[in-house]
Amino acid sequence: MLYQLYEAQRALLSPFAEFASASSKLYNHPLSPFTHTPMAHRVSAGLDLMHRLSKEYEKPEFNITSVNVAGIDVAVQEQVAIQKPFCRLLRFKRFTDNLPMLTRMKDQPTVLIIAPLSGHHATLLRDTVRSLLQDHKVYITDWTDARMVPADAGPFHLDDYVAYVQEFIRHVGPEVNVISVCQPTVPVLAAISLMASSGEPTPRTMTMMGGPIDARRSPTAVNNLAMNKSHEWFEHNVIYRVPVNYPGAGRRVYPGFLQHTGFVAMNPDRHLSSHYDYFLDLVRGDDESVDAHRTFYDEYNAVLDMPAEYYLDTIKVVFQDFALVNGTWEVNGQLVRPQDITTTALLTIEGELDDISGAGQTKAAHELCTGIPKQRQFHYDVEGAGHYGIFSGRRWREAVYPQMRKFIATHQDAVGPSTRKGKAAAARRKATAGA
Repeated sequence: MLYQLYEAQRALLSPFAEFASASSKLYNHPLSPFTHTPMAHRVSAGLDLMHRLSKEYEKPEFNITSVNVAGIDVAVQEQVAIQKPFCRLLRFKRFTDNLPMLTRMKDQPTVLIIAPLSGHHATLLRDTVRSLLQDHKVYITDWTDARMVPADAGPFHLDDYVAYVQEFIRHVGPEVNVISVCQPTVPVLAAISLMASSGEPTPRTMTMMGGPIDARRSPTAVNNLAMNKSHEWFEHNVIYRVPVNYPGAGRRVYPGFLQHTGFVAMNPDRHLSSHYDYFLDLVRGDDESVDAHRTFYDEYNAVLDMPAEYYLDTIKVVFQDFALVNGTWEVNGQLVRPQDITTTALLTIEGELDDISGAGQTKAAHELCTGIPKQRQFHYDVEGAGHYGIFSGRRWREAVYPQMRKFIATHQDAVGPSTRKGKAAAARRKATAGA
């Protein structure tokens, strides 16, 4: 019923949001007589703020159409490599007529970014993608809003998430470098572990950023909520069915609007201050600050519904049973054994001020991946960075990305036994297909 009430409220506020937007323009348009009335700028700013607080935020676009590679601008086209019910694998294909640059780009490493399925859309990693495109061929997972997936597509569990990751890795090939941001560090480690246990080629490198590999370490407010409430509490208090006005009508989900409420509740003073500053910037005519605020909140306020099965599985496996670090996690009947990974280099990254994944949670991956030689294991602490700062913004571009780029480049020539087998098998398949 809560979801239906939210939809009714949204429908009720929608015309008022549009009215506020139109009225705001009426008080700031140079040809409008209202612009010259007393307090016009403040009235316009207040109405604009009212519009943004009551409007619905749609999924943003990546809007990456070009990138600078070694001083040359090359075109970028967003392509769908694989279409699954709950996810699209996107490829950012780069194009240029410059033959030396084309040769250079073909020789650059390939990265697969596993975006989090934890409330926000994959476009939250737009800055990550844009930086990586300078030196890499880039793929990213684009998770689908569960309310848009018809109920007849079936449920989506954490095990299915792991299977998706494995399929995407196989599609890109064994020379891929996998980057997981936040929540997917756990299923990505599981996916690569299972591939190693089965004797499959594993990625050249895996980079894990700000994720809850071991949520018992330095628990944050997010961790404490997941650990202190029972599994039944989550099922009875945050899981609702999608209303009839969406394709996924009847599907059980953890609604995006509840997640957004939780995000805001973590730092209410910061958001209140940010909106007040936005109002003042509008009054002063500080267009640069206004645009920065809009860009951030257009992304931050756009949320998606998560499949209930996946969300509840994650709560139990990651935050209550600690199944990965305890060695008890089974995916489709197969035990997850990170110690079986031997040829994939490992880099973990943590932010000093991360209030989502506490200090040491991601670094715990090194204690699990005992089969990886120590000279192929690396860790980087980002001073002064919060959770978002490790993959977006100035610290990401100036501190984190150079470290990641160097790590990936260093391990492109090191080919382990499983990778060599994978290359040989791929060559045989290509030869057979050609014949």
